[in-house]
Amino acid sequence: MKKILSLSVIALAFMIYSCGPKTTEIATLPDSAIKTTDLNNPCRSFANLSSGDKEDAENAFVLYKDQIQFKKWDAALRVWKVAYNLAPGSNGKVTSHFGDGVQIYSELAKASNDKALQRKYIDTIKMINAKFEQCFGADATQLARRAFDYYYVLGDLMPEDETFETFKKAIDKNEGKLLYFIVNPFTKMLYDRVIAEKISINEGRKYAKLIQNSIEEGQKNCKGQECESWGVVRDYSPDRLDALEGVDGFYDCEYYTKKYYALYKASPDDCEIINSAYAKFLRGGCPMTNAILIEVKKAKDTKCIIAPPAPGTLRQAYDAYGDGRYREAIKLFDQGIIEASDNERKAKIALTVAKIYYGDLKNFPLSRKYAYDAAKFKSGWGEPFILIGKLYASSGPLCGPGRGFDSQVVTWVAIDKFAYAKSIDGSVASEANKLIAQYSQYMPSNDDVFLRTNITKGGPFFVGCWIQESTIVRTAN
Repeated sequence: MKKILSLSVIALAFMIYSCGPKTTEIATLPDSAIKTTDLNNPCRSFANLSSGDKEDAENAFVLYKDQIQFKKWDAALRVWKVAYNLAPGSNGKVTSHFGDGVQIYSELAKASNDKALQRKYIDTIKMINAKFEQCFGADATQLARRAFDYYYVLGDLMPEDETFETFKKAIDKNEGKLLYFIVNPFTKMLYDRVIAEKISINEGRKYAKLIQNSIEEGQKNCKGQECESWGVVRDYSPDRLDALEGVDGFYDCEYYTKKYYALYKASPDDCEIINSAYAKFLRGGCPMTNAILIEVKKAKDTKCIIAPPAPGTLRQAYDAYGDGRYREAIKLFDQGIIEASDNERKAKIALTVAKIYYGDLKNFPLSRKYAYDAAKFKSGWGEPFILIGKLYASSGPLCGPGRGFDSQVVTWVAIDKFAYAKSIDGSVASEANKLIAQYSQYMPSNDDVFLRTNITKGGPFFVGCWIQESTIVRTAN
């Protein structure tokens, strides 16, 4: 009786303190999802409680939401615990209190500087989600939203493995299909884990293919507003997946032929594309009996005959590159730089390596390093800076979401490099002007700059990410 009285007093106090409207949306499940409960069931509902406990629980379910609305997380937690501990199954249909509990503990974790306490909050969040599944089950959408929140709301507070496994669980639950709002974060996590060798090549390849299939199907079948969301996905994830071409053995013959055969057919006389496609097919392990490989090899042998270098290191390097053995080729090119008798030759070899890292291995920092080496060997040469500008211009998906301000700022440093290239080397002026015109239209808009109080048009700006360079704020209009 004393317990009931005390809870009633608390409830009255919170009702006097919290007069706001009850506007929180209530998530419900269909009748078919209701599970039979009893007093000993950890998913007990209001129906299992005494009249006094039932009243306390129902009051608490209302009162904690007011505290959430006012962002009073400590107060919300005290009352939420009453609701959750008395009736985690609520009325057998309402489930929003699980998400509310996760929100409360997430806010408390982000506000705390106590690492031990943060870990305790995170463990509690995981326990709440586990109980949700125990009581109501969890479909693919619910798991996807949970993973999304782990990634964007909790970030580094949630163990990376937990977030990644939750993404995978959502994908597997959805029969290998990715809901549009998890494609970009999952792609980023997959890329990072493959590069860091935290997962196997086979696992990485499996999920990369599921991502690719989901993007194709999503764009093909989307309707209304969802199509715009798939457009955001298209501007980011494919580039991240393409970058995995730099991982030896990651993609197979099917992947390379599907992607590069179409490029070849679109430009059947372009030797750069022909040679690249041939090397990619070999890199993917296509057998020499493969009909597509035979066709491209014929084009290479008839349209792109180049006198090979004299026998030696460079000859071996070009042969290795032509066969798709890029890392072996780079080692040989490095040796070729050492052996070269003049700086002009050293510069050209260094730029060749820079292009391999850019176009084939997708390693932008190393590509820039070799481009700068080339510029040191040959002063007044604009081509290395044209390449660096292209590296920067291609970094939108690497340094941001693929579109919007965070991705557009890379155009500033890219245009800086194009402008510098033509200032020191008139022979590249035409290409530089074309690239400047091309990328100027992708700079942030006046509104994008105006809305950011810490920058002004014409003022300084530092581009972070892997670029780490200062530039000047400009707009497309």
